Amino acid sequence: MEARLVGPGPYRATRLWNETIELFRDGMPLRKHRCHFKSYERCFTASEAVDWLHGLLRHNQNFGPEVTRTQTVQLLKKFLKNHVIEDIKGRWGTEDFEDSGHLYRFPPFSPLKPYPKQFSYRKEIVKFPNWDDLERDTFREHIPVKPIVLNSEMWFKRHSIAIGEVPTCKLIHRRQLTEANLEAIWKSMTLSHLQKAIGVDSLNDMLDAKLVNPKHIIQNVYNVNKQGVVILEDKSKELPHWVLSAMKCLANWPRCPDLKQPTYLGFERDVFRTIADFYGHMKEPLLTFQFFDIFVSVLGLLQEEKLAIEALQICCLLLPPPNRRKLQLLITMMARISSNKDLPPLSDTVGTRTLMVQAFSRCILCSKDEVDLDELLAAKLVSFLMDNYHEILNASPSLKVSVEEHVAHLQRVQIKYPGADTDTTLPAPSYCHQISTNEFEHQRTNACQGPLADLLEEIATNTEMSRKEKKKKLKQFQKSYPEVYKERFPTPESEAVLFPEKSKQKPLLLLWAFKKPFQPFHRTRSFRM
Repeated sequence: MEARLVGPGPYRATRLWNETIELFRDGMPLRKHRCHFKSYERCFTASEAVDWLHGLLRHNQNFGPEVTRTQTVQLLKKFLKNHVIEDIKGRWGTEDFEDSGHLYRFPPFSPLKPYPKQFSYRKEIVKFPNWDDLERDTFREHIPVKPIVLNSEMWFKRHSIAIGEVPTCKLIHRRQLTEANLEAIWKSMTLSHLQKAIGVDSLNDMLDAKLVNPKHIIQNVYNVNKQGVVILEDKSKELPHWVLSAMKCLANWPRCPDLKQPTYLGFERDVFRTIADFYGHMKEPLLTFQFFDIFVSVLGLLQEEKLAIEALQICCLLLPPPNRRKLQLLITMMARISSNKDLPPLSDTVGTRTLMVQAFSRCILCSKDEVDLDELLAAKLVSFLMDNYHEILNASPSLKVSVEEHVAHLQRVQIKYPGADTDTTLPAPSYCHQISTNEFEHQRTNACQGPLADLLEEIATNTEMSRKEKKKKLKQFQKSYPEVYKERFPTPESEAVLFPEKSKQKPLLLLWAFKKPFQPFHRTRSFRM
């Protein structure tokens, strides 16, 4: 079984977990081992499992070469806890896995993780003010507005002054949108852009739209400083001053603006441990538990860097402003430390970049469910964030322009003529729902056969087409779409109606001549006297 790229979509973490288990079971070498003067067939040592699985993960494009041996050991601990493996005595769950010579084996069946049940999603219809009735507080149900296309009738009405006719019209003075209207627009268009960026038919199984707060999106877009970092309205949710000073110290090393105390040997390591300890004691990761699935799904786009950056831009706008601010400051510090050649090594065993990923990946992204591959997925996401933090942690410019243009259109004064609606609207963006395979095939067949049947009928009833050309086209159609052709012409007789046989009439002279057999000429007597 070969590893394959698991793309974006629902339950990506679960799909990765199940595929990793299947690859491990199919590829892990098993052989005979001796322990305590006893032989055991088809088993492996803990170190052998770490070596083989570490190589698998490093060469798997879903995880990448940055996977460490320590992370592999953590994954095997989860395998043992969930009975993917067991020791040679059949024990699992409560045992602890270590990188040693202890013997393990596969149980008869390794349990795969079931896919979660789909939560019910209630379609929310975003409403807008009814501009025709300024007195009543009613709303419209459609959001996007497509540009007005002037047909001949509308052009005639707008330019009828030139021919002396002035139809009655009225100006539609649009009032200011309320805060609730603006929030609804931002939420709807943000989710629509995110769905398009990921390239899926629905966000239902990856994101609960009811948990998306449009106030957070608006604040993350507009309440920012020159560097694009969010400015919090509630100052009590700011980072503690000592943590912020420590982060500035390492990010700008050796030029530390807040450093007034003399340094000592190993000072930078103590500062780093202080920062890592603060972020490590947070109750919830910065990307929150509720957005875990959507961020993991975006990881499937990392092969297409541009799409992944756009999707992560939008996903980060969904975060609460305090979380987004902490994430911006942390990722910026990590990227600067990793690229700072003047900073002394912060560890004797691993490189600076690897240390950054190991120390902070879990406080950025993790799942409530320990079965998930959250450590590996978090490490891959954090590495991508460090490489592209300038673009990802800024508000999506395309989304901002789209929303502002849409709001400007809704507030524009328009002229309305009787019988012509200048507000030609498109249906509100809705979230698709999953259908069965039979229903999909039924819809696909009906959607295709209708136009094809019309085309066949047009060919059959075309009187200007020559007989030879019509037969040729019908034969081509029958070869390409036999089902549609058979439904229109079930029998050869029904097809023959299109080409009636022409009756060939013989000349009258020849017809008379062949009625009797040939007789020789006889001379007749003349009647003349």
